[in-house]
Amino acid sequence: MATILVVEDDPNTQLLLVSRLKKEYGVLACQNGEEALEILYRSKVDLIVSDIMMPKMDGYELLKTLRAEAFSIPILLLTAKHELNDKRLGFSLGTDDYLTKPINYEELIWRIQALLRRSKITSDNQIVLTHTVIDSQTLKVTHNHEEIDFSKKEFNLIFKLLSYPNIVFTKTQLLDDIWGYDSNSGEDTIKTHISKIRNKLKQIDDFEIVTVKGLGYKAVIINGDQ
Repeated sequence: MATILVVEDDPNTQLLLVSRLKKEYGVLACQNGEEALEILYRSKVDLIVSDIMMPKMDGYELLKTLRAEAFSIPILLLTAKHELNDKRLGFSLGTDDYLTKPINYEELIWRIQALLRRSKITSDNQIVLTHTVIDSQTLKVTHNHEEIDFSKKEFNLIFKLLSYPNIVFTKTQLLDDIWGYDSNSGEDTIKTHISKIRNKLKQIDDFEIVTVKGLGYKAVIINGDQ
């Protein structure tokens, strides 16, 4: 069973989070970043769900500290902030996902499941489907033991989307993650790369890249255990 650390200073929100999550996971809880660090130094934790606005050490500072100390643990930030710049800051510091308040607990569980799955994929360096293997160490996609050539950016797009199956990513999110925040590339770059990927995926029936009109793209797995 995975263990989740909830970092939340509001007692009512913390209580709700713990009660919802403990149905499926082991749960530890604390009230700020300083307490979170103490727990992380002595306990094994698989994922952190953290508020941003907290006393002593807020979520941004906790995130910054953990990434500086090479903690690769997945982190999901909870925030009442809806501004794009606030989210951009969190992603630039190394968060893995965001969820805005008020919390939809069903969505929270979906995102936690996706992050834990992504964490396992990262440690294994592969996504394995029925007939297809996507290997992040070699940057190779193999279907029925035959290698399909993708550029590095194309491969990174495939790996990103398949790491979070059924999760929709906007073009901006994909640009920031694959090309970097300072890239001059625009949304047409994503459309072009997705089109090239789809042409190369015609022979693959394990998954598909789906356009979600007005939102972005997601990977849908047809065959496999992801």
